[in-house]
Amino acid sequence: MNTNPIAGIVGFFESLAVADVQRLRDFYTDDAHFKDPFNEVRGVAAIQRVFLHMFETLEDPRFIITRRMADRNECWLAWEFRFRFRSMKRGQAQVVRGASHLLLTADGRIASHRDYWDAAEELYEKLPVVGALMRWMKRRAAS
Repeated sequence: MNTNPIAGIVGFFESLAVADVQRLRDFYTDDAHFKDPFNEVRGVAAIQRVFLHMFETLEDPRFIITRRMADRNECWLAWEFRFRFRSMKRGQAQVVRGASHLLLTADGRIASHRDYWDAAEELYEKLPVVGALMRWMKRRAAS
């Protein structure tokens, strides 16, 4: 890890390709915890499976870090996740906006990674059948 671990982490995620998944060990501790709206896993091998699944199910997934805040061993990254679905809405660009809270060890590796994003708004509403139902429910709740 370099002298500025946050810059290294940001650079890694912004350039992440399927071949880089094996390099997660350089950025995460062996027993790191990862949680997002769909997964909660512990250990680098399990985190690698989450990222491999992302590459298997989505076309051209990539992260764009839009903001960062850090204080000692804690970091927040705001991001846009850009991708296209492989199975539906083929070719149509999608964007999910969210944030990651990272807890770092003394050597700058990630011990805890928690992603925050609204699965209903950012993903479910974009799906053909589920999206129509979610938008209808949203309108009903607002009236």
